[in-house]
Amino acid sequence: MSDEILINVTPPETRVALVENGILQEIFIERTCKRGLVGNIYKGQVCRVLPGMQAAFVDIGLDRAAFLHYSDLTYDLQKSEQNGAIEALLHEGQEIMVQVSKDPIGSKGARLTTEVSIPSRYQVYMPFSPISGISQRIECENERERLKACIDAFREEHECGGYIARTAAEGTDEFVLRADMLFLLKLWKAIQEHYAEAPLRSLVHEDLPLAIRALRDLYRGKVEKIRIDSREAYHNLVRFAEEFIPEVAPLIELYAGERPLFDIYNIEDEIQKALQRKVQLKSGGHLVFDQTEAMTTIDVNTGAFVGGRNLEETIFKTNMEAAQTIARQLRLRNLGGIIIIDFIDMQDEEHRNQVLKALEKSLEKDHAKNTISEVSILGLVEMTRKRTRESLEHILCEPCPSCGGRGVLKTAETTCLEIFREIIREVRLYEVQSLLVLASNEVVERLLDEEATTLAELEKFLKIRIRFRAEPQYNQEQYDVVLL
Repeated sequence: MSDEILINVTPPETRVALVENGILQEIFIERTCKRGLVGNIYKGQVCRVLPGMQAAFVDIGLDRAAFLHYSDLTYDLQKSEQNGAIEALLHEGQEIMVQVSKDPIGSKGARLTTEVSIPSRYQVYMPFSPISGISQRIECENERERLKACIDAFREEHECGGYIARTAAEGTDEFVLRADMLFLLKLWKAIQEHYAEAPLRSLVHEDLPLAIRALRDLYRGKVEKIRIDSREAYHNLVRFAEEFIPEVAPLIELYAGERPLFDIYNIEDEIQKALQRKVQLKSGGHLVFDQTEAMTTIDVNTGAFVGGRNLEETIFKTNMEAAQTIARQLRLRNLGGIIIIDFIDMQDEEHRNQVLKALEKSLEKDHAKNTISEVSILGLVEMTRKRTRESLEHILCEPCPSCGGRGVLKTAETTCLEIFREIIREVRLYEVQSLLVLASNEVVERLLDEEATTLAELEKFLKIRIRFRAEPQYNQEQYDVVLL
């Protein structure tokens, strides 16, 4: 089966699905009112320098100041300050050109860099970089040398910054590569002109919309079809492809069927499954994903799987299947940062090695950079995956207003006992004859049923009258004690 890129466009949002061999591997979502910031260039203003953190906060016109670390300054800037002190390079109120390298995530502002990079189909141009490079995915040494020679010749001719040849550059004619580099050079000059005229704390250059970025960044030789369900977006996509990626234009198809495009490929169901904690394995085992601000943990369980000749064989087969499923789920859920995988304990060292190799092989197609450690003393696999945008859960969901994202609520019994303590506290502080307790239906029912004896004793001991009113909008933890 072939790989396909599916693009669903509606006025409020654009969604792009990458399907490999008929199976959804990645989903990208861009809301019209919340477009991603990665790649955007701003005329920023330093608002605070933190020498202890070797960092600075920069105002780029967003709700929260963005974060710029010393390591994200350009090579020339770092070289100019031998002691590596950020306070010697930046000061409050200073104007600075910055580019967003990571979208705001959770409570954190955007991450910035001054090492500007502008991508195209075949190259990434870095105007402030003194060096060039070739994508690691291009393995042929002769091809790497050819591309390097092409880039070096162009740089010497135009006296410009550095270029990185992307994977798509492999086998591309030198004439096409030079035209691509020249386009990036002209675009950079236009950005510089716009920057000179732009006011402080404003956007200077915005990256392409998601549908076109998908064409630029996701297309690989294995992709045989690109289907889009919006006529207007289809024409825009074809125009872009004909100008910049002519070999891709014939692959673009307009889908005009009655049934939604994502329904045909079962994408909607896969998205819903990717939002659940529990992922079933075909063998009967399952995975449990827990995403926190600090890290993501993945627990592997045998569940109902009892196959295999013995327990060790059962565990090994479950872990092997889990390794492949985890790799797909990391891409699908776009989980980043620190990830801890708790595979089922394996006694056989060869089995542990095979599971690790299976995980590494399954992650080879991942566009995000990742590193995997050996199995720790506790039997855990620690890994990291580069995070540049919000996870699928953070884009589509929000913390539960009842539990505040904890995933649990206090029991009705716990809330009742808290109410009793609050009543005693209020009576001791104020001279009252009666109280009104406002609480959820479940709590009020328990107070008047299971806790009725305790309630009667409390009224007798405190010599007050207690009334109750159920508030449907209250959750099980909420209550108020009102003096009457």
